[in-house]
Amino acid sequence: MRGMLRVGTNISNQIRRLRTFSRRELFDLWRKLYGKVAPPAIRREILVPFLAYKIQENAFGGLKPTTRAVLRRMARALERNPSSKRLIRPRIKSGTRLFRQWRGQMHEVFVTESGYEYRGVGYRSLSEIARKVTGVRWSGPAFFRLKNANSVAGDRHD
Repeated sequence: MRGMLRVGTNISNQIRRLRTFSRRELFDLWRKLYGKVAPPAIRREILVPFLAYKIQENAFGGLKPTTRAVLRRMARALERNPSSKRLIRPRIKSGTRLFRQWRGQMHEVFVTESGYEYRGVGYRSLSEIARKVTGVRWSGPAFFRLKNANSVAGDRHD
């Protein structure tokens, strides 16, 4: 078959060539890559990117288990509430350091795999740390200015 891709050829070239494939060739490739028949009504505009992703996944590996878990959680949330605007809180990469000046004192938080570290003590949330620093209940993301400017309350205490 003219359009079938060969293992070991340049990934970019393989993906570029997908645009030249006939619908039949795209369906055949789908069957080869996914091990099942493509949805019959799938549009070419959807088919090509799915195939391009699968080619890359086969060449370079798929999503990390943690990313797959996040996507599953988002899908379940959408099933429960299709109009949900906020499906998941952004995750700060471990190793990140957050700084916040509060009443003349600098506070530093280190992001770990399991949460946060502040002054040598582990915490599960930024809100726990914000409460420790300020003495009152406060959104940790707002305190550390991780939310947009319109949602940050209390900056008047600087």
